[in-house]
Amino acid sequence: MALIMLNAISPVDGRYRSKVDALAGFFSEEALIKYRVLVEIEYFIALCEIPLPQLKQFDSSLFKDLRAIYKNFSTKDAQAIKDIESITNHDVKAVEYFIKDKFDALQISEYKEFIHFGLTSQDINNTAIPLSIKEAISEVYIPEFNTLIGCLKGLVNEWSEIPLLARTHGQPASPTRLGKEIEVFVTRLETQFATIATIPNAAKFGGATGNFNAHKVAYPSIDWQSFANNFLKDKLGLHHSFPTTQIEHYDHMAAMFDALKRINTIVIDLDRDFWTYVSMDYFKQKIKKGEVGSSAMPHKVNPIDFENSEGNLGIANALFEYLSAKLPISRLQRDLTDSTVLRNVGVPFAHTMIAFMSTLKGLQKLLLNPAKISEDLDKNWAVVAEAIQTILRREGYSNPYEALKGLTRTNEGITQTSISDFIDTLDVSNTIKSELKAITPSNYTGICLLYTSPSPRD
Repeated sequence: MALIMLNAISPVDGRYRSKVDALAGFFSEEALIKYRVLVEIEYFIALCEIPLPQLKQFDSSLFKDLRAIYKNFSTKDAQAIKDIESITNHDVKAVEYFIKDKFDALQISEYKEFIHFGLTSQDINNTAIPLSIKEAISEVYIPEFNTLIGCLKGLVNEWSEIPLLARTHGQPASPTRLGKEIEVFVTRLETQFATIATIPNAAKFGGATGNFNAHKVAYPSIDWQSFANNFLKDKLGLHHSFPTTQIEHYDHMAAMFDALKRINTIVIDLDRDFWTYVSMDYFKQKIKKGEVGSSAMPHKVNPIDFENSEGNLGIANALFEYLSAKLPISRLQRDLTDSTVLRNVGVPFAHTMIAFMSTLKGLQKLLLNPAKISEDLDKNWAVVAEAIQTILRREGYSNPYEALKGLTRTNEGITQTSISDFIDTLDVSNTIKSELKAITPSNYTGICLLYTSPSPRD
């Protein structure tokens, strides 16, 4: 059965494939093979640049042709490697044989035994995969994250002056501003995002057990640790983990997944808040012609985008959490479990991207309902009690908290009139009474926002 959207087992490669197609260039089987080829080619070039004695005569003008092998890598090339793998039953060795065939075609066969020289499979895998993750984050994740942040920043400014009834424990609380509530999410997201830049994209490069055994025995005078450091840093932009066993210990990768998970958790929190605001009628949603909200209730416009995002982020976080817990654990010098689970690295990234797009779509559909927001503020005059008792404390008034508690904790409606009548009973000056009466649920919102970074909403 040919794979199409309708018969794919995973919704990532089925229902949502169009949303995450860009990730295929980093996390598909073809992409993994391509990155392996890249690492092998760049490693060979680096050996030429030492130069190893046997590679001194290699024509450096051919480096361009060698790099063309991975730069022009095609699905046909990937299939050729898979065909070789069907014989070798070893995926990395198949890459080596593929490149050797290319060397034959370039008439440089005498040099081909320096392909994969002194390496084990994990020198390739533990370099190719961190590189693919690094580039996927840079080219796909960060742009989508920045789009979401840009939208949120636009809303911060658009709604910076909108007073909003706050709720703590679900109960009416001191008023806030809508823009500020969104700014909280912006700050949280940007703070966690900043941690990503501090986490090394680490790779392992050191031979079968991490000690450069084969390299050292062949060329004892070369500083292979420095070579690996420079190769990974200068050629690929990766951090060299050393010492290691046969495999990268994955501590840095685990830290990266944990950081991504924290960002996702914040977006879940955001999704739930906006879902709640919609349920409270603080927002309406733009209606798309022909769209159905409920199969049974014609009136409904459901907040499905925030729900979709929350669900996808939950799946992403479950996988990120598993990967970060599992990958740093391996028996002795190595077992094969890391290779097995690393093939799934792209899946949580895909669910994350789907979620970001859904959250963004949900935000762009929001229509502020100021009438409902104002109505809720006006129904909850009791929230100014905090303001009144604080000013009374300032003035040295006796037991102000208890006085306001007696007024407001009665399960009876508190109105502007009842608040005003209460103020009139207070033994304070008329100036203070006027100050107190000027406080309303709509203006008792604290400090003004300092945030000024306009961004378009859509």
